[in-house]
Amino acid sequence: MALKTTIYGWVANVKVLKKIAFVEAITNNDLTYTVIVVKKEQNPELWETAREIELGSAIKASGTYPEKSISKRGREFHADDIVVLNSPIDVMPLDPTGKTPAQIDTNLNYRYLALRFPEQRAIFSLRAKVVNACREFFIKNGFLEVHTPKICGAGAEGGATVFTLDYFGRTAFLAQSPQLYKQMLMAGVSRVYEIGPYFRAEKFSTARHLNESWGVDAEIAFIEDAEDVMNVLEKLILYVFDYLQENASKELETLGVSLKKPRSPFKRLSYSEAIEVASSQGSRVKYGEDLDTESEFAIGKAMEEEGYDAYFIYEYPWEIKPFYIMRKGNELSFAFDLDYRGLELASGGQREHRYHELIKNIKDKGLNPESFAFYLEAFKYGMPPHGGFGLGLDRLVMKIVNKKNIREVVLFPRDRQRLVP
Repeated sequence: MALKTTIYGWVANVKVLKKIAFVEAITNNDLTYTVIVVKKEQNPELWETAREIELGSAIKASGTYPEKSISKRGREFHADDIVVLNSPIDVMPLDPTGKTPAQIDTNLNYRYLALRFPEQRAIFSLRAKVVNACREFFIKNGFLEVHTPKICGAGAEGGATVFTLDYFGRTAFLAQSPQLYKQMLMAGVSRVYEIGPYFRAEKFSTARHLNESWGVDAEIAFIEDAEDVMNVLEKLILYVFDYLQENASKELETLGVSLKKPRSPFKRLSYSEAIEVASSQGSRVKYGEDLDTESEFAIGKAMEEEGYDAYFIYEYPWEIKPFYIMRKGNELSFAFDLDYRGLELASGGQREHRYHELIKNIKDKGLNPESFAFYLEAFKYGMPPHGGFGLGLDRLVMKIVNKKNIREVVLFPRDRQRLVP
């Protein structure tokens, strides 16, 4: 005998076929529809209630799940009571049946309603599992989770890409990254990580940029070189893919994603080689320039032909990298990027841990060492060789779920135009 239970959800559709009412509901914390069945001959009063429920209503239904379900729309539920908890007082801006696809801006404006649809909810359920996977990886590998300030006295990279604010009469900045703080922590902890937001006042209006993003940052002390850092990042990415294959099959199925684990070890490509590859594909990027969207796409296409989805680009010119990156000779650096199918997912490298060399780097970038005095102080007391990376969580999720616009995988994105909701 089936046990009675209670379900909660929102009404997506109501159909009446002869003397049977079918109430399609998107149940709470689920990725599928539940079809609530009410037969007139068994409960005339409840049948009348069911057939008149407004679309979008929040409901509570009591009843049982039958041993066999004949509904193709979702799991069948036989109700003996339905309570309408609240009904819409305005026309729904999204089609509750899901038959009429919404424009991306409509989904963003009404994200809280869009999450009623299994496909939309699957994106953010999977995103949460990516975070779980990252945290699990770091814990297993002896990293300490830290939480650094998001209101800072200095930008991590200097320049004009910081948001400024009045901090009780003093100029402060929203954090571009936890870079300076996680480096300072290397004076006392050998492995740290942070998962949190960062802010960049860049005037981009592309499908891959936001002004508020979420990142997965890590820093590692007592390294031999940048390869040690790349190895950790590679293992993290592979761990995420393994974790999703084991724990997110429902989300992947709902989204129609066939997840392919990247070939490893990841391809290593020097910056000079990357420029040559991009040029051979028709890109106009020149040596000494940062890789633009066109060149990244060209390199990704060439790597795909070699069977690589994920690949590192290393030995960037120091001139185009931040001051904290260690030089390699006079012109090159121990910096790297991790790209995936033509999109940069992460950047990192070995940092300069020597106090006097770090001051020289700051000056060479046209910055004032006094502005970084709090940061430099940590380098006076036996700072070990260290390095780390920052991985874009939003970009990683976007690639995993095969979306073209980063805003589709961020609940309430912030860009140049979007400040609400």
